[in-house]
Amino acid sequence: MKTPKSCFSKGPTHTWSVCAVVTGLCGTLAAVAQETAPATDKTEKVDEPVKKETDYRNWFDVSVGHNFVRGKEATFQERHGLPANQTFGGVSDFHYEKDVGKKGLLSIDGRGIFDNHDYSLTLNFQNPDIGFVRGGYKEFRTYYDGAGGYLPNIDRQFTLYNEEFFVDRGEYWFEAGLTLPDKPQVTFRYSHQFREGTKDSTIWGDTSTGLPAARGIVPTFLDIDEKRDIFQLDASHTVAQTHFGAGLRYEIDKQNDSRNIRRSPGQAGLDRFLTQREIVDTDILNVHAFQETHLTDQILFTTGYSFTTLDTDIGGSRIYGSDYDAIYDPVFPNRQQRDEGFFDLSGGSRVDQHVANMNFMFTPWDNVAIVPSLRVEKQEQEGVSSFDETNFGAAPGFVPTIDALENTRERSFLDVSEGLEMRYTGVTNWVFYARGEWLEGDGTLKEVSNELDDNAVNVVVQRDTDSSRFTQKYVAGANWYPLRQINLAGQYYFKSRKNDYDHTLDSTANDLASGNRYPAYILDQDFETHDLNFRLTWRPLSQLSFTTRYDFQLSTIDSRMDSLAKVQSSEATTHIFGESITWMPFARMFLQGAFNYVLNNLDTPADDQVGALVQRSDNNYLTGSASVGFVLTQKTDLLATYFVYYSDNYEDNSAVSVPYLASAEEHGITASVTHHFTPAQQLMVKYGWFTNSDTTSGGRNDYEAHMIYSSYRYLF
Repeated sequence: MKTPKSCFSKGPTHTWSVCAVVTGLCGTLAAVAQETAPATDKTEKVDEPVKKETDYRNWFDVSVGHNFVRGKEATFQERHGLPANQTFGGVSDFHYEKDVGKKGLLSIDGRGIFDNHDYSLTLNFQNPDIGFVRGGYKEFRTYYDGAGGYLPNIDRQFTLYNEEFFVDRGEYWFEAGLTLPDKPQVTFRYSHQFREGTKDSTIWGDTSTGLPAARGIVPTFLDIDEKRDIFQLDASHTVAQTHFGAGLRYEIDKQNDSRNIRRSPGQAGLDRFLTQREIVDTDILNVHAFQETHLTDQILFTTGYSFTTLDTDIGGSRIYGSDYDAIYDPVFPNRQQRDEGFFDLSGGSRVDQHVANMNFMFTPWDNVAIVPSLRVEKQEQEGVSSFDETNFGAAPGFVPTIDALENTRERSFLDVSEGLEMRYTGVTNWVFYARGEWLEGDGTLKEVSNELDDNAVNVVVQRDTDSSRFTQKYVAGANWYPLRQINLAGQYYFKSRKNDYDHTLDSTANDLASGNRYPAYILDQDFETHDLNFRLTWRPLSQLSFTTRYDFQLSTIDSRMDSLAKVQSSEATTHIFGESITWMPFARMFLQGAFNYVLNNLDTPADDQVGALVQRSDNNYLTGSASVGFVLTQKTDLLATYFVYYSDNYEDNSAVSVPYLASAEEHGITASVTHHFTPAQQLMVKYGWFTNSDTTSGGRNDYEAHMIYSSYRYLF
């Protein structure tokens, strides 16, 4: 039997998520209050039979709400996942189930919220002695804010269109399986998934309006149109001490997306629109198999193998014109030097991947477990593309050149990974564990770019690169339970990856002016990550508990380029502090609180330069939440929540670049009342207030919102 969900378990981020956690507590508190409430009639009734509580298996929830938003509606929608200044509602949750025969069960689940494109329907029939048949449909909407950048020195932000973007995601699927006792288990599933709509892009267009040099602050949007069909067939069976299985997966992907950029809007002679269309059709076939065998009571042996082949066909264009989705015009008047585009893109790629792994699990003693493992991956890639490249000049009346180009690429690599994991529980109240992984790999990469004309082939770029890599990962940790009320855990993690490149052939090695040497000038790069984290759980009283967390992470990248000494090209440091508290001062009331404080910094040599275009990346922020629940009467519960987000990283470098660092402050308060008319009927009414203040956008993304919401549940 499915357990009913809270009638307000779905909703905005931070705002309603706490409700789902505390709904169970409210029910518990209500039960405790009912048990401890004084009787209104002290006369003992011994002759009246005890009424059995109804076991409700089905429910029906309806809800309605409205958000009143003043300010940037698109920002509110992206943040809370609900429409602004619109009424929404419908069936928030429906469940119906019925027994069929002795073991069969038929169930229907559904949801439909109008004006938020939140729909789902699932039909399911199952019998453990035969199998199951199920299918369904779901769709939901994700909101995006299409705003661009902001320059405080000239108080400028472009708004070129309605920035209330959204993408609808959905799936309809069918699944059936045989679960006959002592027979092979077989499952088939078909799924059609889609993603369509419009979302913002971080690749902004440029403008020089009121500026000595161009700045990239003009908003850009993506048109999304993607579909995917997935067929899966899996079978498994157990014979004696061995469980084995095999599966087949075939996937067809179709993508027809476009990136739409406007450059120099409103500037005479420079205003132009760019549309880059990206068409990708992909077929993916995967076959896999596994086995698990208990060789003895102390040894478990597992193996697995997977083969995947991927075929991709590509198409598309990059065209400048007087509007989005323009047709290529060789004499389009508004053009700027280096306005390079292309059309008639064709080509594709093929990838073949083999992966095999093997694991042993030894338990030679009751308190010791040892797991050695081996993994081998072999991959072959090849790709080709051809297109006509267009290159506009700056002179009026200039007719662009059109060059036919063809690129080919081949890559192959072999990776061998070994692992060893150990766990020891022989010390009272202690658990120790350690794990190590090592990877050795090598590969080759060949790239050729040709310029084609009617008479000859001109090799523009030709590279052959041999590569090798060595990766190490180590984890060590322990859990300690010194008292029943205290639990401590600590862990250290280290990862190192060393990449070496040998460019055996590089046609651009002596042509630094060509600007097309990336990544051939990279000789080696080393990546290292250190992570140390602790957790303490303390329950000083039966009604009071604390959980404290701390996490430290340091990541560095060291690079060596052609004719240069090795330098530290990146250093990222993160500190995370967290605390959560739960307290039930008395039976009718509970309080919960939590906060996280994150210090995150990324430092590169580029931000150390005087007048640097690149800022030091600081992403420090604080999040917190608090909730209180109170059982007012045997039938009425009260719940209030508060959350806050705060960051202060903004630095105005608009004199030389675009300031990206975030400074914002967000608050939200919700309060709800739930009344149980009968054990089968309840009504919940909620009010919410939210505010957002954003310095990075110059206040243009600020909003204040009020929300009213109500839901009614009927159990039957």
